[in-house]
Amino acid sequence: MKSLLLSRFLLLLPWGLIVILLLDTDSSRAPPARPLQQAAPRRPALPPIYAITPTYSRPVQKAELTRLANTFRQVARLHWVLVEDAARRSELVSRFVARAGLPCTHLHVPTPRRYKRPGLPRATEQRNAGLAWLRQRHQQLPPPQPGVLFFADDDNTYSLELFEEMRTTRKVSVWPVGLVGGRRYERPVVENGKVVGWYTGWRADRPFAIDMAGFAVSLQVILSNPKAVFKRRGSQPGMQESDFLKQITTVEELEPKADNCTKVLVWHTRTEKLCAESLTRRASCPSCHCIGGLAKAHHIAGTIEIHASHLLIHLRNAHTILVSTGVRAHKLFISLKQ
Repeated sequence: MKSLLLSRFLLLLPWGLIVILLLDTDSSRAPPARPLQQAAPRRPALPPIYAITPTYSRPVQKAELTRLANTFRQVARLHWVLVEDAARRSELVSRFVARAGLPCTHLHVPTPRRYKRPGLPRATEQRNAGLAWLRQRHQQLPPPQPGVLFFADDDNTYSLELFEEMRTTRKVSVWPVGLVGGRRYERPVVENGKVVGWYTGWRADRPFAIDMAGFAVSLQVILSNPKAVFKRRGSQPGMQESDFLKQITTVEELEPKADNCTKVLVWHTRTEKLCAESLTRRASCPSCHCIGGLAKAHHIAGTIEIHASHLLIHLRNAHTILVSTGVRAHKLFISLKQ
């Protein structure tokens, strides 16, 4: 019996050795175990930008807001605070906000009638309503709270580069503004990275001779100065920027942006106003937007539609006005409407 078991064991032993050798060979060919990969570090979230825009009812309002919305949609983490000068939200702006396709808060506050006289500062109540909303939204959250605030009037045009510039604002940042103050641009004068003066066409003696479109403020600064608002009493037209900035910073603390304030990234463009008559009469009427009114309504560029029967007299009127007023017409396209 023992001899039988021994013979079978000796018979199976070579096969067992072969199996062990094969397993050992496969294990030596196996690829080495990969080390555990560390998760990539998270990038810090972009600080949000809050754009406060006062607006009021007028024929060009929707055109102005459309231009702004088309820009803001391309800016990451931007929240639009749109404040109407009205006792209640208008249907036009409400529909516009619903279709704007970007984060937006729609507020409204009317300007008291006594402050609507010519020569008085405008949009004071609307900007202050935006500031109040911003403070109320963040007052329950612990600091620090990253973010940047700027005042985006609806008659300005913005380069996308400006938003990347302002996003790194630590306290108050400044930059040039084009087509303002009767000049091609106004800007802070910078030496060695510090603001030392102002290039402006109006009252260079202002503490902050800057346009409303020319600065941004850190959200933390706004929250740390709850009483900083735009003032009505004692404030003069053109002084609101200075009156506000004096409450939160000094000239020495300003942070120049846009290559030390050498690049213009925002323009005070202002859509051309329409006369009341042109809204109710045909465009070919000599008293409306015909070529005869070119000097006032189309002094930069435009497309004028007129009747063929009026072509000669309109061309003569246009030539006379252009010569007598010295208007520089860059382009003029005339389409004949039969």
